Amino acid sequence: MTELSYKTLQISRRKRVVTVSINNPPINVLDVTLMRELRSFLASVRDDPETRVIVFESADREFFVAHVDMTLGERPDDLAELQRDVPTGLNPFQAFAEAVRGQPQVTIVKLAGFARGGGAEIVAAADMAFAAEDIGGLAQCEALMGIIPGGGATQYLSQRMTRGRALEVILGADMFDAKTAERYGWINRALPADELDGFVARLADNIAALPDGVIAAAKRAVPPEIEANGFARESEGWMSLVFQPSVGQLMAGQLKAGAQTRDGERDLESLLRSVIERSA
Repeated sequence: MTELSYKTLQISRRKRVVTVSINNPPINVLDVTLMRELRSFLASVRDDPETRVIVFESADREFFVAHVDMTLGERPDDLAELQRDVPTGLNPFQAFAEAVRGQPQVTIVKLAGFARGGGAEIVAAADMAFAAEDIGGLAQCEALMGIIPGGGATQYLSQRMTRGRALEVILGADMFDAKTAERYGWINRALPADELDGFVARLADNIAALPDGVIAAAKRAVPPEIEANGFARESEGWMSLVFQPSVGQLMAGQLKAGAQTRDGERDLESLLRSVIERSA
């Protein structure tokens, strides 16, 4: 693996396990730089035989990845950058999540703190996810912004849980604690916070030490199937909403009320709902 320099990522290696610590203050918002650097990192190790397991964590114990940058629509150059090299049939956010899901190495999310929107889609795109009880949380909050998830969540959640639960997650737009997320199938396990690091380290080391060929054979035998045209339906639904003027006005009001600040993001769902109520 060639070591690269990143603004939003801290990369460390222990034998054949590489840990990616996400560090994009103040709340690890999923902006163009973070998406570009994560995709660049994944491409840099894709064919590296000495990298067998990739662990994603956050340098901020309160926020894993907040959500896609709500100001992105105000920067056409950034939107144009996201559109470059996107595979046919996917939008840029789906392509980003699919880069995680399609990685040949085993990908593991170690979740301490909140993951919302596009951040929660990273969790669902990874092969495995483990969260800290009491401090780990997941939400697909896009409905409160006047849109639906557009980075694969409708497809990934439908693989992990029943349709009713997936619709509850998407339309209920609430924060799910780690124990409930485990019960729904969103994550593998919820663990006491003081056990999370040790558990993930042992699992990653054990997988990385398997004989040659075992990981690739297992990932081929247990394919991550997505229903035909599922991404197209998601993208169509997302695009039918995201460019409406009313959505831009709603998000502007939510940003003004404190979205994408540390204080506002601690109870983002309540903040988003309060703006909806005032604008009704």
